[in-house]
Amino acid sequence: MDHDVPALLVKAVHCPQQHGGLGALRTLGRAGVPVHAMVEDQFTPTAVSRHLAGRFTLPTTGLADPRLFVPTLLGFGRAIGRRTVAVAADDEAAVLLAEYSERLAKWFLLPEVPPTLPRRLASKEGLGRICAEHGVPTPRSRAPADRVALVGLGRDWGYPLVLKNREAFTRLRAPIVSHTTVVHDEGELLDLLGSCREPAVLAQEYIPDDVAEDWITHLYCGAGGVAHAVFTGYKVRSWPPYSGATTRAWSRPNPELARLAGELCRRIGYSGVADLGWRFDRRDGRYKLVDFNPRIGAQFRLFETWHGVDVVRAMYLDLTGQPIPGAPQRYGRMFVVGQLDVLSAAASARRERRMPQALLPRRGTERAWLSRDDPIPAVAEAVRFGGTVTRRFARATADSWRSRARRRNVLSTGARRW
Repeated sequence: MDHDVPALLVKAVHCPQQHGGLGALRTLGRAGVPVHAMVEDQFTPTAVSRHLAGRFTLPTTGLADPRLFVPTLLGFGRAIGRRTVAVAADDEAAVLLAEYSERLAKWFLLPEVPPTLPRRLASKEGLGRICAEHGVPTPRSRAPADRVALVGLGRDWGYPLVLKNREAFTRLRAPIVSHTTVVHDEGELLDLLGSCREPAVLAQEYIPDDVAEDWITHLYCGAGGVAHAVFTGYKVRSWPPYSGATTRAWSRPNPELARLAGELCRRIGYSGVADLGWRFDRRDGRYKLVDFNPRIGAQFRLFETWHGVDVVRAMYLDLTGQPIPGAPQRYGRMFVVGQLDVLSAAASARRERRMPQALLPRRGTERAWLSRDDPIPAVAEAVRFGGTVTRRFARATADSWRSRARRRNVLSTGARRW
């Protein structure tokens, strides 16, 4: 690999504990590529990696005006000093890189994707329309206009019901749920909505866990949507359980799924790295597309060929004019996200009342944080994770004490009145 061209990890969302970005930094850094990254502060796991060539400290929220985001990126390009491969670490960054590609092309090498396509794919409502246009199976879904319509939809379809924030940027400005959420009854739905009158959510049919399997495809497509690297895997666990981000997965062959993903990208002309989530419904024997993330997936390092090419390396090679060596996918690899997988396993065991599968790592396991050649990010993540747990425990304890105090006040007031 000719590794003279630098790369920049681009973020638009505040997420200091993002292992997908760290994976991109490591895979290119190990190949000798000088990798720069946007980081929230100097102590994030990405910022302390030995593979980092340079960092730009910029606390991002995803709420900034894109007209300010683009000049900032151009400034980073000038600071690096030559055209750079841009790697989108979140949906919002992918959307901005595509929509402002003409202005950014002076300093950055970007996939030749239609400018409006990443925004449509990142939108849960937009993805549903694309699937309908191209005959791709997907769970039944609808974007209710308001609170009344959403409650009525729950009564018509029945529960459980799956809720997702509708748009890429809306999930930051006016989030209804923090992640894909399964609502089990109307009372739970009303509690979730609070006083919100016009929730920007997509309601989706729930496919029961006992008739479903979760699969993922990661791929890189060149100009015109031609797939240069397609990988398939099976999702074992997630956090939160059954609906969140992957915490443990296997690299497994699935030719049908690889064909579906590659064909979809070819039809819509998608170019770039993508992470697609599928739910196999045993009731009708079909794979149903539930997510299309137009950027690197958090678990992309699970997948590589026998030549060591993953989707990030494939993109780097293609954008720098180098051939992508052809080789089959390495199967049997496992990906694990440390502490979160332990929490997921414990929650699953409690719910299912049995020991969870695949508790221990095996040979060839790719870890999200821990790495022999780059150990410091795992230490930084452990510190941040411990701080997060402590803060949440303190908030929960304080809420509990306040609730008890309110109950005591109510009881004492009632006793005096009596």
